[in-house]
Amino acid sequence: MPILTARTSSRPPAHLCFDVSPYRGAPDLSVLDGAGQDRGLDVVSIADLLRNGCVYPPHTIYRDVSVAGVSFAPATASEAGRAPPALCCDFPALWPARPSATGANEDAAVDRYHALLCESAARTTRSMGAPWLLQSGGKDSTSLAIALAEVRPDTTCLTYRGGHEEDEVASARQVARRLGLRHEALVCDPSRAYQRYLAMVPRMPLLTADFAMLSYADIAWEVSNRGGDGMIDGLGSDSYFGMPAHGTKRIAMALAQGWRLPPALFDLPGIRNSFAACYALAAIQMDRFERAFPGSRFTDAEVDALLGRPLSTRSRQRRDAYAPSIGKRPPPQTWHEISITLIEQACLAKGLYVSAAEGLQLAFPYCDEAMRRWVACELAPPLRLGKDGTNKVIVRRHIARHFGELPYVSAKGSFRFDLRGLARQRFDQVHAFACESADLMPGAQAWLESHRKRLDNKYFASKFYLLAVILPWLAHHGSDTAA
Repeated sequence: MPILTARTSSRPPAHLCFDVSPYRGAPDLSVLDGAGQDRGLDVVSIADLLRNGCVYPPHTIYRDVSVAGVSFAPATASEAGRAPPALCCDFPALWPARPSATGANEDAAVDRYHALLCESAARTTRSMGAPWLLQSGGKDSTSLAIALAEVRPDTTCLTYRGGHEEDEVASARQVARRLGLRHEALVCDPSRAYQRYLAMVPRMPLLTADFAMLSYADIAWEVSNRGGDGMIDGLGSDSYFGMPAHGTKRIAMALAQGWRLPPALFDLPGIRNSFAACYALAAIQMDRFERAFPGSRFTDAEVDALLGRPLSTRSRQRRDAYAPSIGKRPPPQTWHEISITLIEQACLAKGLYVSAAEGLQLAFPYCDEAMRRWVACELAPPLRLGKDGTNKVIVRRHIARHFGELPYVSAKGSFRFDLRGLARQRFDQVHAFACESADLMPGAQAWLESHRKRLDNKYFASKFYLLAVILPWLAHHGSDTAA
């Protein structure tokens, strides 16, 4: 059976269903205090994590716990013991037709956008005494910094440099200083970040494996250590502004055919050391919907080997649960928009779980119903998406009003992490977690040993990262479970 039940439980606990959508207020994860002591782990959810880096909502890592997040109906205490929350039909593709561009007043629209963002930023940070903005250097965090400078001038901006391929720190610092906000920077040290994550694991109520999880843990510890009591995150607007699939994303989605290829292909000369070649072969084995999710993950065959049973098909079936809401054969862009909506909930989840573990408040000002409905139903289409595919046009106009055109708006980092450095510095520790969690993931030890010399390739290092995040949580929270 793929469900693990707690040894200490004499009878199954009632189904716990609670709300984690920032659109409906600050989620309260204290409802999960002690939940794992009497609940079974869901191994299909572990398969989700290995395949996609997140658990398909509304499921969680626990069999009898489900969450109502973005695009799900609200869950209340009265629903405990009932079925998981129902999916709402509010994906971007299903919203009302947007207004005509005729007569659109750009200045008035920018004013309205600024007012909505300021109102949401003030409301969501009202209870924070020392707020810190996660300033990635992109459009959303820059626009949010403009609003915070007006309503929360006591905000400190923190920019995280996660890898060698990007360095937006200087630009982000310039923005903060011109707005009169304090600015700090943190450079990724994979060993330090991992140690901070491990310290949080015992207090982390649920599990996700977002590729920014370790960066977020590193940032949260830093904020707390420097006297901050709350973090402000610019996530949340992609689901209603839209994120067009361009360039590499379209190619990857076109490659996705859902085929199973021989694992030996990854050992061929010219492939095993090439990230691009490995990424392309992995994309061929995915379907289009899941290839829209970020990062390199385990193939279905690898997932079945890691878990010692054929569970990848069960994970794919969870994806199929969304088909009735979106139609049997939606166009590729619709699939992409829906996958972005789902993955955004997973992106929010890492912040929710880390902040809960660290005792910090967390605000998502873009997760505001008034702004979402205004963008969906009132904002003129050219200010949402340009004819050339440029997204979030009004956000760019908002930034240009204060700074002109900034180069990092189109090219910047995103809390990236030094994946290969983590593999070099923490391999033995992750291997020990694999041995400790052998009852839950019997194939992890063998995979690590057979791939140890390949982890300088970012494709394999990405998979190592997933194991590094998942295994210690299972080793701690799954210690009281049995098949």
